Amino acid sequence: MSNHFYKSPLLPDPLLGCEGEKILTAEQWQQIRRPEILELFHEHVYGRAPLQRPQYLRFITVDKGEGWMGGKAVRKKIDIGYEGPGGNGVIHLYLFVPAQAIRPVPTFLLICNREAENMDPDREVQSPFWPAEHIVSRGYAAAVFHVEDLDPDKHDGFKNGVHGIFDPPEVPRPKDAWGTLAAWAWGASRVMDYLETDPDIDDKSVALVGHSRGGKTALWCGAQDERFAMVVSNDSGCGGAAITRCKKGETINNINERFPHWFCENYKSFNGRENELPIDQHMLLSLIAPRLLYVASASEDTWADPDSEFLACTHAERVYNLLGLKGLETLDMPAPECPLHQGSIGYHLRTGKHDLTLFDWNCFMDYADRHMKEARL
Repeated sequence: MSNHFYKSPLLPDPLLGCEGEKILTAEQWQQIRRPEILELFHEHVYGRAPLQRPQYLRFITVDKGEGWMGGKAVRKKIDIGYEGPGGNGVIHLYLFVPAQAIRPVPTFLLICNREAENMDPDREVQSPFWPAEHIVSRGYAAAVFHVEDLDPDKHDGFKNGVHGIFDPPEVPRPKDAWGTLAAWAWGASRVMDYLETDPDIDDKSVALVGHSRGGKTALWCGAQDERFAMVVSNDSGCGGAAITRCKKGETINNINERFPHWFCENYKSFNGRENELPIDQHMLLSLIAPRLLYVASASEDTWADPDSEFLACTHAERVYNLLGLKGLETLDMPAPECPLHQGSIGYHLRTGKHDLTLFDWNCFMDYADRHMKEARL
């Protein structure tokens, strides 16, 4: 890798309050600084959803069958229905639970942002993007939903999906109103609402996983929803795990021009003005603390910028340390295929391009075996 990491930009301090007070205790972090940082991301980056759990939310088991994966799994199809002033919608959740495991089981929940065939519930297509068979073989339930159940990934003025269902009829739309990534994150929390009710699932041991734009979504969901025990961001780059200041590859201007619907309108005011942001992405990562955080990069993914993703992890470590936890335990970027799994922040760099592979999944599960499963014993 380049020496970009060692040219660390001047970053906002996650342990310095908005009024200039130093955050010295876990109590100050939880009561003062964490809410401040969360509010700054609501206002300037992702926007704020008009509600959390809706009044009307129901879970319907559409199908449940044994004998899947050669008898190793039980498959469930769950429809998570929601309703608001503008209509109703459904999240289609697919869930494979290990048949022989002691219940309840820990779970990996994937936010799928690729074609639906990558999450084929009939397993005629077995994509490494969601290797359900492999996840089950490791003793985890494999869960997945598709982002377009919440909001199609296109800009239509926020008239479709959950925006059309729940947004108040304000014109013009507030500049801090939720964008598409926030809508997908809202959906992941509704899936968690269901998982809390499923006796086969250990709701205290759910890992949320996202790749690319899904990785940005996983981080934003995990920052807000503290029910997730582990949050995994794979190749999430700008607006995800990567430090924004001095970043290589994709910039705020690039991402807002190509995907104007992902973030709130206020984020566009920082096009070319990254240094004026009152936050940066290491502060988003710090909001996962004290829970498990895992960031993964790919060596050829210069658009996401692995250096800046790793840099964010090193700067989030201070918050983990304040809470009495270990982080990466190193300032040195690891070589490819040499995961860092020592502390409550995990990281690996994989050789190759922008993708979510079986190697990545094995690293996530190795880390969860070491930290999330151990916590259950």
